[in-house]
Amino acid sequence: MNLVLWLSPILVPLTVGAVLTLRPGRGTSWLLAAAPAPALLLAVIGPVLPAPELPWLLLEPRLALDGVGRVLLALTALVWIVAGVYARSEAEQRGGYADWWLLSLTGNIGLLLSDDILTFYTAFVVMTLAAYGLVVHTRTVAARRAGRVYLVLGVAGETLLLAGLLLAATDAAGLRMNDIAAAVAGSANRDVIVGLLLAGFGIKAGVIGLHIWLPLAHPAAPFAASAVLSGAMIKAGLVGWLRLLPIGEVALPGWSQLLVALGLATAVLGVAIGLTQRSPKVLLAYSSVSQMGFITLLVGVALAAPEVAPVVAAAAAVYALHHGIAKAVLFLAVGLLPRTGAGWRRNALLGGVVAAGLALAGAPLSSGAFAKAWMKQAIDLALPGGNLTRLASLAAVGTTLLMVRLLGLLLRTQPTPESSTAGGDRSRAAARLAPWASLVVAMFALAPLAAPALLPVLAPPTASSLLREALWPVVVGVLLAAGAALVQRRIGVRVPEVWPGDLVVLGERVVAGTARGLRAAAPPIATAFSRATAGPQAAALALGRTDEGIDRLEDRLTRWRTGGAMVALVAIAVTAALLLPDLTGR
Repeated sequence: MNLVLWLSPILVPLTVGAVLTLRPGRGTSWLLAAAPAPALLLAVIGPVLPAPELPWLLLEPRLALDGVGRVLLALTALVWIVAGVYARSEAEQRGGYADWWLLSLTGNIGLLLSDDILTFYTAFVVMTLAAYGLVVHTRTVAARRAGRVYLVLGVAGETLLLAGLLLAATDAAGLRMNDIAAAVAGSANRDVIVGLLLAGFGIKAGVIGLHIWLPLAHPAAPFAASAVLSGAMIKAGLVGWLRLLPIGEVALPGWSQLLVALGLATAVLGVAIGLTQRSPKVLLAYSSVSQMGFITLLVGVALAAPEVAPVVAAAAAVYALHHGIAKAVLFLAVGLLPRTGAGWRRNALLGGVVAAGLALAGAPLSSGAFAKAWMKQAIDLALPGGNLTRLASLAAVGTTLLMVRLLGLLLRTQPTPESSTAGGDRSRAAARLAPWASLVVAMFALAPLAAPALLPVLAPPTASSLLREALWPVVVGVLLAAGAALVQRRIGVRVPEVWPGDLVVLGERVVAGTARGLRAAAPPIATAFSRATAGPQAAALALGRTDEGIDRLEDRLTRWRTGGAMVALVAIAVTAALLLPDLTGR
């Protein structure tokens, strides 16, 4: 029984992928929402049955699920289930989407259940590469560009991660996650390994400077894909940090200070750039960058105080649970709003947006207020003094500003003509809101319910403390937003928009400007430069907008036959591994 319970979260999505490949169409698309259900079941009853030993399986993968892992697995499964309902229509529009969706889900679930670095790294790579198919699904110029940036950074992150894992494995007693973390703590190459792991997972977590794929990928991807990218997959960086860094093993004050500084910078700059955006999805992408800054800060705090590191790690998991559900609510609402006509359905969507925005800002009695209260207690326990908690409260003012800006953008969103339907179509529109509404309910309930079990050493926040500490950042943020709107109306000056992708666009413009300057100032030098860079330029053109060859290749790679073949190959490999006797004879 426990073998089925533990393997079905990985095998069921692969089986569903094979089914959808053999029988594509509307009749089976509901399986996208059903595929993550075994993972949710495991998260609920996981401790009842222990993880099975798998010595007969190829590479002897190890599975495990502790308290933090259960919370993150529940978050991941819930977001994928609800987003899967809305991914059905996207999968029906163009072939290949369902296959990439299910491969991404398999990798996401697999890395959460893995307890050895071989299984973890394999699942991490599967998730990263398969998500490329989700980003480029619409085949627009913007989607292809976002996909290329995402793929380059994804491969770079995996390369850094692989280098760090190989270095750590040379000093480790085994390949389990705990063995690797202990080996990193005592390794002569400790700083090199820590730096590689921080950078490798930092790309996935969206740390400032490594965040540039997020504001490009989210607006390009379908809204259901954006929900799982921001609500679930981005948390893979946190999982890697918590499991592979020497948290709880040794104090690393230098790395701790760096991560705390990067976390604060990420939180602040994510808000600052997000406030200039005019697209709701780009704004939400920068909001994800900002919120991941808080989680980065918590990881830095955990590295400073090994004796309380488990408490800080648990607080980071609770915060990730709150953020993941709230962000999925917002991304799905952005996709649903244009398809929902005027009336109570539109008002319900906007009400959910307000609730999720208040939760992210940490408004009193919201899930964000509870998550931030436990976060602040954990920080004060590890680093007494209160400076970091005060800075976190100030950052909540910025989050409030960002959510007010988002609401203003969504209020301007006009329903599409087909949203104003009657009769049965309206009843179907109401049914379409039901899964989203269930996620709103989960947003209110799960973080306050999960936190006491994970953080028994911390005092539950009282209503008076929540009002006292959580109310003023929201009030200040709303007042600042109102004042900014009044000033803008009076003087009529708009804040210039920072290019989505900021550093990517800046780099592109610097390269283009340098090339123009060389051509204008020194033709011979420009000619030599052109000859020297002929190969890179050709490659750039092949990846750019003018060459159709790479576009045709991307079309082929993301068609249902290719994606389905990949799902089938992975399913065959897993099945063969299950049936393959161990070479050692055990």
